[in-house]
Amino acid sequence: MNNQEIVQKLWNLCNVLRDDGITYQQYVTELTYLLFLKMMQEKGEKTEAVIPADYRWNQLVEKEGTELKDFYQQLLLDLGKSEHSRLRLIYSDSSTSITEPKNLEKIVKSIDALDWYSAKEEGLGNLYEGLLEKNASETKSGAGQYFTPRVLIDVMVQLVDPKVGERCSDPAAGTFGFMIAADQYLKSKTDDYFEIEPQEAEFQKKEAFNGMELVKGTHRLALMNALLHNMEGRMENGDSLSSNGKWMKNYDVILTNPPFGTKKGGERVSRDDLTFETSNKQLNFVQLIYNALKDNGKARAAVVLPDNVLFESGVGAQIRRDLMDKCKLHTILRLPTGIFYAQGVKTNVLFFNREQTDKNSTKDVWVYDLRTNMPSFGKRNQLTMAHFEEFMKAYVAENRQDIQDERWNNFSREDIAKKNDSLDIGLIADESLSSYDNLPDPIESAEEAIAKLQQAMELLGEVVEELRESEEVKVKN
Repeated sequence: MNNQEIVQKLWNLCNVLRDDGITYQQYVTELTYLLFLKMMQEKGEKTEAVIPADYRWNQLVEKEGTELKDFYQQLLLDLGKSEHSRLRLIYSDSSTSITEPKNLEKIVKSIDALDWYSAKEEGLGNLYEGLLEKNASETKSGAGQYFTPRVLIDVMVQLVDPKVGERCSDPAAGTFGFMIAADQYLKSKTDDYFEIEPQEAEFQKKEAFNGMELVKGTHRLALMNALLHNMEGRMENGDSLSSNGKWMKNYDVILTNPPFGTKKGGERVSRDDLTFETSNKQLNFVQLIYNALKDNGKARAAVVLPDNVLFESGVGAQIRRDLMDKCKLHTILRLPTGIFYAQGVKTNVLFFNREQTDKNSTKDVWVYDLRTNMPSFGKRNQLTMAHFEEFMKAYVAENRQDIQDERWNNFSREDIAKKNDSLDIGLIADESLSSYDNLPDPIESAEEAIAKLQQAMELLGEVVEELRESEEVKVKN
């Protein structure tokens, strides 16, 4: 049984919990608490030793019914107070949503009955990643909004090409996907770090990769993900755009996909080291990222950003100008639509190097249009590495001028300046307007609409509840 089959079996188990009124998101959280204990057991005695002997997987499997449920509740409580700092963070404030003991028992026994041999061969961390991806693609909400397609992560990592000894970061870490891919990329080049000096391997494990994630539940998933991949770098829970994120600086490499949208209620960020004030999260992340890179001419970043960052006027233009002054913005990849949880959001990847000077660092920008006249991507037609082949050839070409591809175009800094420093450039003539083949998948569009309506209903329910409470207070007074 390969990882994909195990992920599907685990996913199907969520049907067991529907009668308990548990949502997909709650199920994944619940499953990760349990799965983490099972995976730690599968990784061997040395790894499992971080978990107190009384709370290891075997203890859970031996119990049934109410005894199991009571034991599990106590386990969550006590692991949340563990002396092992990572374990404590993973289980802090954890609780179970399962009310029916038989349902918990069925899930524990089903996990235990799976054939874990091939999963260990393929890597338990990869299985965990597969489960997160499944959650992202099925629910398009919760942790899904923080999930970047693995193939896009791999492309960005390969092109940015991190090196042993470099400090890498993701200030909007999500489930830590970028840092895990960067670690695996380097492990594949160094025989799992056996080809480098022991102190270098120690640096890679404990210091090379770090990040910060705002959402507590997602931060928990990131910690588990890191531990399963044997990574121990700093991974904080907090807002990179607040003073809590000030420790993130002097990096060689930054890979990230900052969250979409504006700061809640149009609130300004609380960091005082960003030059330009705006409530636009992505524009703040752009500033944060190029300021956090070493100014040595070698530090580099690849960042996923929505279209509005490329053309927003006013402070947006000022930030782009500052970016192009301090960094060599050499490549923009215009991404296809439909590859993220929110359909219709148009995104790009900006690749840039922080230069040693603060002026005129960008001379020209290469743009690859992977959006126009591309197939409609979604759950049923997923993005693959093959879709990026021509772009990657152009990106690494010794002489980019030699590449003959209508999607690959060059723009001088002067031309960009004439357009008020707008980077909304490089899209070739769009035939999709007259092509029915490029319309979004109707089933996915309907699912998207249903999800949005459900969210709207929940929000309205919360508003009604608040109004009701407010009325009750008035009556009492």
